[in-house]
Amino acid sequence: MSERKLAQNTIFYTTALAAQKALSFLYFIFVARLIGVESQGKFSFALSFTTIFAMLLDIGMTQILIRETARSKENSQKYLANVIGLKVLGSFFIYALVVALINIMGYPELTKELVYVAGLVMIIDSFTLSFYGVIRGHQNLRYESIGVVVNQVIVLCSGLAVLYLHLGLVILISVYLLGSLFNFFFSLSILKLKFQIKPGITWNGAVIRRILIWSLPFAIAGIFSRIYSALDVVLLSKLSTDHAVGIYIVAYKIAFALQFVALAFSASIYPAFCHYFVHSKEKLGELFVKAMYWLVLLALPLSFGVIAIADKAVVPIFGLKYQQSILPLQILMTSLIFIFICFPIGAMLNASNKQTRNTINLGLTALFNAVANLILIPRFSFVGSAIANLLSYLLLFVLGITAVNRIIDYDKKYLLRSLGKIIICCLGMLAAVLLLKAYLNFIIVICLGAAIYFLLAYAFKLISPQAAREFIRQLTKRKNETYEEIID
Repeated sequence: MSERKLAQNTIFYTTALAAQKALSFLYFIFVARLIGVESQGKFSFALSFTTIFAMLLDIGMTQILIRETARSKENSQKYLANVIGLKVLGSFFIYALVVALINIMGYPELTKELVYVAGLVMIIDSFTLSFYGVIRGHQNLRYESIGVVVNQVIVLCSGLAVLYLHLGLVILISVYLLGSLFNFFFSLSILKLKFQIKPGITWNGAVIRRILIWSLPFAIAGIFSRIYSALDVVLLSKLSTDHAVGIYIVAYKIAFALQFVALAFSASIYPAFCHYFVHSKEKLGELFVKAMYWLVLLALPLSFGVIAIADKAVVPIFGLKYQQSILPLQILMTSLIFIFICFPIGAMLNASNKQTRNTINLGLTALFNAVANLILIPRFSFVGSAIANLLSYLLLFVLGITAVNRIIDYDKKYLLRSLGKIIICCLGMLAAVLLLKAYLNFIIVICLGAAIYFLLAYAFKLISPQAAREFIRQLTKRKNETYEEIID
């Protein structure tokens, strides 16, 4: 892959994700305002409940499709056919499990119906994920970028029509099914027309065993990740009320609206980490420091800023009925700091052949998250879920950075000095926001706060165009070299 094509793929996909997230957040605002807190709780529970089972259906096989297609495009159809064969069988089992559990748990009929539809969305999306996995293996993210954006546009337009016509929650959640069906047939047609791959259904014992063995580490890590990212909503629904879920999910959506930035960043640095782990431990340490530096530089002002402006922004955006979301939002924004810096830590562990350690860390975090929610929800409801989230990501950070310290030497003093300067800049921004928010519209205050932060960061020499360009140049170059080594 050329540097130009690599850069185009990265920019195109990141832009598409940004557009998709923006449309998704806009749609979420409309839904939250128009259906009410309790209905929002039911709606969000159904999506979160089925999300937990999505990883059980894919079990990391898409990662194998990407890798094996990149290595040998001639084998992509063989592996895809066997993955589809496994997923066809798995779909019946997983969907039956979803239906059985939601009935055993004793939820009302409306909640069950929402889960039934969300389960169908989960299954269709799993097949689409595999199709896009093969396309990714062909070093093409353009079609997936188009698919995710059009999917979200369909959901937004159809959903607004359903809300306007008052057709009910079951029809409202069905718009996700409509969007998923489009993405399924779009990705399928791209495979056939652009890459001459005709997905079939095959059950080859030797190939299936190979796929399952290869995908096991990805599966375990993915399952743990899904559990602690969705379990809080499920437990909150069971141990508290739909109202509590509705309040919590608004705070959660706001706090994690920009998480995709750290995810895309992590995907970019991972190949570079792989390269330097083999060729230069010194440069590996330098790149890790830069990655942590840039993510902290972004995460801290986001956290400080939203914490400061939350009491002025939540009600105008979502309505007075979501005023209780302010406190859990402020707690979750503290979590965002640890979430951002956990991405490069996880990438470092995987790149350094410590994926087992990373999986264990995720497992311990998932277990801790479940126990913390079980203890805190009965006492503090949605605030307890927010606290459990914060403590869980703090634990994941401590476990991860401890493991990283055993792998490489890096300039900890530089990071600590930089952290001190960033905190000073954030405090300056915080003071300005607290002073201005009583007199100006919150949108104006956000813009002024961001401008003050970047001016202070520039004054403290935390940011410069030259440093950013050098980091991007080094990252892009290493990504290209690593990729060539993998496919050769």
